[in-house]
Amino acid sequence: MNISHLQLADFRSYAELDLALSPGVTTFVGRNGQGKTNLVEAVRYLSTLSSHRVASDVPLIRAGADRAIVGAKVDKGGRSLTLEVTIQPGKAKSARLGRANARPRDLVGVLRTVVFAPEDLALVKGDPSGRRAFMDELCVALAPVHAGVLADYDRVLKQRTSLLKTARNARVDLSTLDIWDEKLAELGGRIVAARLKAVAHLLPYATAAYQDVAPGSAPFSVTYSSSLDTSGDDPLATDLAAALLAQVSERRPHEIERGVCLVGPHRDDLDIAIGDLPAKGYASHGESWSCALALRLASYDLLTADGGPDSDTDGEPVLILDDVFAELDAGRRAALAARITTASQVLITAAVAEDVPDALAGSVYEVAAGTVTRRD
Repeated sequence: MNISHLQLADFRSYAELDLALSPGVTTFVGRNGQGKTNLVEAVRYLSTLSSHRVASDVPLIRAGADRAIVGAKVDKGGRSLTLEVTIQPGKAKSARLGRANARPRDLVGVLRTVVFAPEDLALVKGDPSGRRAFMDELCVALAPVHAGVLADYDRVLKQRTSLLKTARNARVDLSTLDIWDEKLAELGGRIVAARLKAVAHLLPYATAAYQDVAPGSAPFSVTYSSSLDTSGDDPLATDLAAALLAQVSERRPHEIERGVCLVGPHRDDLDIAIGDLPAKGYASHGESWSCALALRLASYDLLTADGGPDSDTDGEPVLILDDVFAELDAGRRAALAARITTASQVLITAAVAEDVPDALAGSVYEVAAGTVTRRD
């Protein structure tokens, strides 16, 4: 899989851009603030309909413009597909797949990406929300239909939280809460089941990747952490939903008292460990980077392996390294480069071209003030 063209209109710093891309390695070089990351952010947006830098779509629209358009031509499995998303503040985004209008969620999974960025250190050192987002993004990449489950769960969670806050301050018909309890449990069971499956498939790849980037280190492991009993092989979503509904019923008085949902996948975590110690709080800066690299490399390897465990599509993702090499020491740079030299397409941003290892030589573009020029 690779992107052959990237087209932008009023996206971030780009009033207009039509950029041809080639398979293999492409590096965008330029000083900070010139628009390098905006390019790879656009690619990632087409993959997931979200940015790896900001939570809202509003900053993606160029100052003074009333909408932004992101489009790309993707070569995949012998076919060429055109994707386009229009972002408008205060309105639902619209999309096109080929020449036809499409629901935005229909684009999810057509283009797969794995992004390395300086923010990845938060996977180890940050709060659980980042690790939950990592798991959910991987679940969607493996099975795009899961995006709808996550969206439905978020809506149910917001509605149920609103009802709990109302119940805390006034008498309400709790039978309505019973309905939302069941919906939360049903969707939550499906989310936990998907995460457990994804983490189980990810683990061997993550263990191998960590040894590649930190040879001789103690064993690396990742484990899903939940209030539910997730022991056993591949627990069914229906069983997890039943267990979650029982917990919800048990905790309801406390939830009404506090006005929040206290159980569910929105409170779960991914435990990352080196040897017998949790990485968070114990890993050094270098070890934390190795953990983050291992998780991203494992995601790439999992998606590349026959398109993922449940997919018959071309799963090899476009690999994006957003200003990562400046954060790594020489050993980790070399180890990362050695792992990705055979990737179908790699997009790299760097302030200094010399930060990129020689093993990743390829096409180089200069980025300055929103213009992109290929080096001869």
